[in-house]
Amino acid sequence: MSTAKETPRGVDHIVLPVHGLKPARERLGALGFTVAADALHPFGTENACVFFADKTYLEPLAVASRETCEEAARKGNVFVARDRAFRFRAPDGEGLSGIAVAATSATADHEVYFEHGLSAGEILHFSRPLRLPDGTEATASFRLAFAADLRAPDFLLFSCERANPLPADRAALERHENGVTGISAVVLTEENPSDFQEMLETVFHQREIEAHSFGIVVPSANAKIEVLTPAGLAGYFGLDARNAGRGLAGAAIVFRTGDLGVTERLLAANGVRHARKDGRLIVPRDAGQGAHFVFQEE
Repeated sequence: MSTAKETPRGVDHIVLPVHGLKPARERLGALGFTVAADALHPFGTENACVFFADKTYLEPLAVASRETCEEAARKGNVFVARDRAFRFRAPDGEGLSGIAVAATSATADHEVYFEHGLSAGEILHFSRPLRLPDGTEATASFRLAFAADLRAPDFLLFSCERANPLPADRAALERHENGVTGISAVVLTEENPSDFQEMLETVFHQREIEAHSFGIVVPSANAKIEVLTPAGLAGYFGLDARNAGRGLAGAAIVFRTGDLGVTERLLAANGVRHARKDGRLIVPRDAGQGAHFVFQEE
């Protein structure tokens, strides 16, 4: 059971490695998302985020400078090292590589991860500029603590402490033509989901795990983390994960939308291939998208 000391953590953002920000921006725009301006990390990667009203966001992540990334990885930057490894192993170099968990102290989380044998390396502290829709600029600072399992080389969990928070008023960036207001669930796949239950329990501070015949569900503070077998992924979403292999792998993101009809009309108008299944819209992953996208009315 969860205790007062172990208040369940929520999703902060989702990392989506992509080949480049331009194709990612085009794809996400066709899907009806408002995409923030490009932002450069000091260690050679760059992003163009999609922010939501529930204060979660997507982080499409590209390599801006291969040389800078390689140098950062040599110096022990876990974020870059894991991103390079993911891109090397992914069939097309794109995907869903990690979930950031909202945290108040990355230092405290690092200690917990170390005690549980989950630490993936040293804490990372960095800042990056952020350009707002009105043209003004701000600086966002973060501390990250990393948790991983050697049996899951293609997936990373990390706590994200906003040392210098992002601007509170992001209303213009949080409005999306497709009607999406936030993230309902993040879907992972693995042949035996319970093998990774302990790691998920530790990182999300959640012991009340739901189990069913096709996997497990971790109810985080703001979105469900679902780990499904390949059969479960096919049954619930009509998606194929037969070649996923062992180890946690990112599969899909489920978005909340106020009116599924609005979403469907936009996808059709933009020529985006999609299907209806059990009251949801399923958009298979494509270049610049990273993961399968699922839209459901809530």
